Amino acid sequence: MDTSQYLSMFLEESIDNLQTLNESLLQLEQEPEDIDKLNEIFRVAHTIKGMAATMGFNEIAELTHKMEDVLSQFREGKLKVTQKVVTVLFRCLDTLEQMVNNISEGIEASVPIDDIISSLESIVEGHNDDELNSSSAVNQEKNESEDLKEDIQESNLSIGVNEYDINIIKQAKDKGYEALQIKVVLDENTLLKSARAFLIFKGLEEFGEIIKCIPSADDLENENFDFEIEMIYLTHKSIEEIREILLNVSEVIEVTVDKLNVNLNKNIENAENNDEKEKTTENNNIKIKPAEKNVIKMEEVNQQIKPKEVEKNSEEKKQKKVHQSVRVDLERLDKFMNMVSELVIHRTRLEQISSNYKATDLNETLEQVARTTSDLQDLVMKIRMLPLETVFNRFPRMVRDLSVELDKDIEFIVRGAETELDRTVIDEIGEPLIHLIRNAADHGIESREKRMVKGKNPTGTIKLIAYQEGTKAIIKVEDDGGGIDVEKVRAKAHKIGINTDGMSEADIKNLIFAQGFSTNEVVTDISGRGVGMDVVKTKISSLGGTVDVISEIGKGSTFIIRLPLTLQIIQALLVKVGTETMAISLGYIDRVIDFNEKKVMKTDNKEVIVYNENVIPLIRVYEKLEIPKANSGKSYIVIVKVGEKTVGLLVDGLLGQQETVIKSLGKTLKNSKEYIGATIYGDGLVTLILDVSALI
Repeated sequence: MDTSQYLSMFLEESIDNLQTLNESLLQLEQEPEDIDKLNEIFRVAHTIKGMAATMGFNEIAELTHKMEDVLSQFREGKLKVTQKVVTVLFRCLDTLEQMVNNISEGIEASVPIDDIISSLESIVEGHNDDELNSSSAVNQEKNESEDLKEDIQESNLSIGVNEYDINIIKQAKDKGYEALQIKVVLDENTLLKSARAFLIFKGLEEFGEIIKCIPSADDLENENFDFEIEMIYLTHKSIEEIREILLNVSEVIEVTVDKLNVNLNKNIENAENNDEKEKTTENNNIKIKPAEKNVIKMEEVNQQIKPKEVEKNSEEKKQKKVHQSVRVDLERLDKFMNMVSELVIHRTRLEQISSNYKATDLNETLEQVARTTSDLQDLVMKIRMLPLETVFNRFPRMVRDLSVELDKDIEFIVRGAETELDRTVIDEIGEPLIHLIRNAADHGIESREKRMVKGKNPTGTIKLIAYQEGTKAIIKVEDDGGGIDVEKVRAKAHKIGINTDGMSEADIKNLIFAQGFSTNEVVTDISGRGVGMDVVKTKISSLGGTVDVISEIGKGSTFIIRLPLTLQIIQALLVKVGTETMAISLGYIDRVIDFNEKKVMKTDNKEVIVYNENVIPLIRVYEKLEIPKANSGKSYIVIVKVGEKTVGLLVDGLLGQQETVIKSLGKTLKNSKEYIGATIYGDGLVTLILDVSALI
């Protein structure tokens, strides 16, 4: 069977499903009794297994099948959700993720799975009586399940059920779900029967849960069946809605959907035998009459529990129509962005030509083009924006693993994951955040014993906070650990030849971002050999951002990252440096003031100016860039803020504000740290864009 056309769908769905499993497993570890979460995990794992088998990735299917065996033990109450078992399941997810990544990247090397399969099998076979929940409540539940089983066997259903299925149906009924029996017939000319089965399952699992199926999943995956599929299905949707969903799958020619006739409570029958004419259910106040043969009508249950369910469903339909989406290849999106950038450049060029030749006839048309270009630019920017959640969602699992490895109790709090950044920034920000969070867990948070001696909560806290501030996105990594010891940093600085005379405490703390700088004498697997912080600084600088640290000894540290919302098109101030024209992003600029040589002072052999009673360091940009100074003309000081620092940049003239498209400098000039890129303005000449954070 040719499955190449489904490969892209398989990879995207598998990555999403594995992330869902990671998040759900974390929640299950915190709330082991959450049966809904357990059902969700089981359903997602089953989906991965089915997709993998359909695509012919048998090792992924086998490994997921073994994971399902452990989850079944959870569901049947034979195994407790413990840290040890969850850790093995996480190892299984990591292995599955590596296998999916290998398929995505075309790597044919096999991933060893024998060890993890052995671990999963030993968990399934090794549970003991102590792990079984044998309370009277469970026994009572079992008795009720036996009653329900008898009732189902009396119904007209041909699919066999076991104790587990009955328990699930009962719990679902209690929550207002309808149990349906479904029969789907495929066209006899269907070539990819397993692919059709996958689409049927995918359509149904969006609105409920398939708890039983004939033929079995293995037979479906191997196309070892005729053209009929029977299922037991739990859902809030009506029979008509489910029938419509199934008939929309191509090559499905016949669909039969009926309610599964199930007697929920034998006790009602006992009451009838005692001549009790009617009885009221404890939770829903629904009267059950003997004439109805003790079958609860689920329409009545839904009306009692959720009287506005119909309105909600219709509202959901409207929402789905409004928020329809389509997947777009990233390469196409980048090309779209580049084309819009070129359009902005040519628009600027046209405006310059029109101004030079005083072609007033063009003004109105150019204004229209400018408006349309701006709208198109805003649109493509929004399309490229992604929420930080796509990066943040991997960190709860990472902190959980770190807390186990370090034997520390750590609470991880995430806020502002909905904050949006350009996709390019999103792709690159993950690595620095991993360094910062691992550093906070390893070096920041103290051991339980040390925290208790200091009178702290034995559980440490790490916070990951994001929000938008003007044209910047702010990301903070906070911990309530031991903080940064200034004297330790100062001593290390002297040791490696950095002079700290005249530096403030804040400046000294920020020395931890220097290359190879580390005050930790013990090398660990968690945070490495002191190379993490300079990697963080380098990566964030390459994104046009800054990173600073604020720390108080004994109370903790906060790392503050400031990033531009987009890296492609910015508003910039054009300035003269010597005889050259350069651009400075408006995102850094606080204000511009006139330059007066008489007001320049020196402190610690460095030039400063006093502005609004604040001492601000002065940088003569032409000296920094080794450009000859302009002989005449008025000079200005551009006051810029980079993180916690404020600096004055001396420039030789102002040329106005301009929309700027950032273009890469290419391989030859990529090591020019003073510039983030170049642009082409109205006169057709290339103009360099200054990297303010690198200058100061």
